[in-house]
Amino acid sequence: MKIANYNVENLFDLKKNGYEYQEYIPNTQSRWNRKNYTVKLKNISKVLTQINADIVALQEIESLSALKDLRKQLKRDGVYYQYFAIANKKNTTVKVALLSKIPFRYTKEISVTSSYKFRNILEVKFKPSQSQEFYIFVNHWKSKSGSESMRIISAKALLKRIKQIGFDKNIILVGDFNSDYEEYIKFKRKRKHNDTNGKTGINHVLNTIHQKTIASKAKMQKDGFYNLWYDVAQKQRYCYIFKGKKETLDNILISQPLLFGTKGMQYQYKSMHALQSKFLFKGKKIYRWQTTRKKPRKHKGKGYSDHLPIVANFILKS
Repeated sequence: MKIANYNVENLFDLKKNGYEYQEYIPNTQSRWNRKNYTVKLKNISKVLTQINADIVALQEIESLSALKDLRKQLKRDGVYYQYFAIANKKNTTVKVALLSKIPFRYTKEISVTSSYKFRNILEVKFKPSQSQEFYIFVNHWKSKSGSESMRIISAKALLKRIKQIGFDKNIILVGDFNSDYEEYIKFKRKRKHNDTNGKTGINHVLNTIHQKTIASKAKMQKDGFYNLWYDVAQKQRYCYIFKGKKETLDNILISQPLLFGTKGMQYQYKSMHALQSKFLFKGKKIYRWQTTRKKPRKHKGKGYSDHLPIVANFILKS
């Protein structure tokens, strides 16, 4: 079973609802119109079709309408996702979503806070057989424009729900955490971010700080998560490039049963990777969706996303 995560960089529909970024107000001088929307859908579909995952977690989807349009484009391109969900209960500018070839038992939203500064987390439960069940949580935490204390708020809301389910379940945490797999090291000297005395949401709250070896050599720990970036060759640990520096804003974290295969399914060792196809790059930069620099920004109708997709495989045991 292949699971992917992709921050698609602002997939907005063509309906004006008042929550859009200025350059995504449809049919204005910004050129966010039918032509460019269609290119955006086709380009995202090109990426996801190449991966052909069973389940895809998505970030920066404006609406259910945009998600359905992407699903239609994928079907035209030969990949059909019968099941879909979006965290749609809060009118944040962009939302998290999920596409799946596998039916799910339920979806629900975790409200981090009532503030629009925090996006809801999408919880999806799967039960492909009597002996197998797993949970996926799709995240999009506060960007680096905010301090670490804001990401800790999202982490604590997620942890509260995980404790209700139980750490002994098959749990996959995916998404744009806006956090490096070793955020506690990277952010220490950044006063703008480190307002928490060295504590981080991804490393301390979700307890990923103790398992730092490749997956096959990891030792079990209680009530913690394993970050799959540790199962990737160090030079390949990136899905985002900021000012020439490679970063891992997107992550896949797994609970202990998935790391050791104790509950009917297991992470396939060495399968974690970022998709690094040539068309996703322009020179040494990721070929993001292109707009003019001068404001009001105008869409050029080319490019993909400022993030690379990340992918991991899981084995379902008979």
